Amino acid sequence: MSPQIAYPLLAQAAVKTQPAPKPQIQTGTNIWMTTSGALFLMLVVLGILSTVQASKLKKQVKFEILKNREYQKKLKYAVETIGKMERNPDLIHSREFNLDYLRMRMAEEVFHFAIVNQIKIRVKDKITVALRPTQANQGEIGIASTGRQIDEIFDVLYKTGETAQSTRVLFRIQIKILKLPTQPTSVTINQIIDCFETFLSPTHENETWQPAVQGRIANMRWDQNAKPTPLLVLEQTQEGSNVTFRTTRMANNS
Repeated sequence: MSPQIAYPLLAQAAVKTQPAPKPQIQTGTNIWMTTSGALFLMLVVLGILSTVQASKLKKQVKFEILKNREYQKKLKYAVETIGKMERNPDLIHSREFNLDYLRMRMAEEVFHFAIVNQIKIRVKDKITVALRPTQANQGEIGIASTGRQIDEIFDVLYKTGETAQSTRVLFRIQIKILKLPTQPTSVTINQIIDCFETFLSPTHENETWQPAVQGRIANMRWDQNAKPTPLLVLEQTQEGSNVTFRTTRMANNS
């Protein structure tokens, strides 16, 4: 009887199965979907930022184009106005107009450079010769000669066209200084050039100025009586006051 009872027990034991393993595919799928979603959001954010930036650049380019058009219109109008002024004989013979015209044109970088460069050349040519001592003014041997008055005047020219008839006198310059034997001629020439360059700069608005030439106060002004061509005068007289320059060495000793 015992063998008959053992068979059912063995059959029941054979029916039992092992527990199913946990699924690994589901976890890997979740990580892949999370990563894909993050990348998608990043692409969306970058797309929005790129669109906004492109819109800003487009607006800025459009604004610059409009501003450039306005500048071109103003430049064209200014050129036409200047041309009419230069061809108007009534305005050309007006001292006030000539001064206003000169100030307006000197604000242009190219025009300002051309005029200042012409002044430098004329000053070196005219004043260098005038400052050279003559046989009568050299004085005795071992004794410095006294100061002598220099008075030179020259024209500053400007071409309004390509023909020879288009060249006209923009203004005149008169230099009246006292040549002193205590300073080299080259230094005096450079001081005179600096005076004109500063006085004619767009930032200088005064009608008169008192620069220092050869350590003495001079007077620089537009001559009120010169008409119609403006006359710029740099004058230094015998009564000019001396100027003492405070150098770095003097400051250290004090």
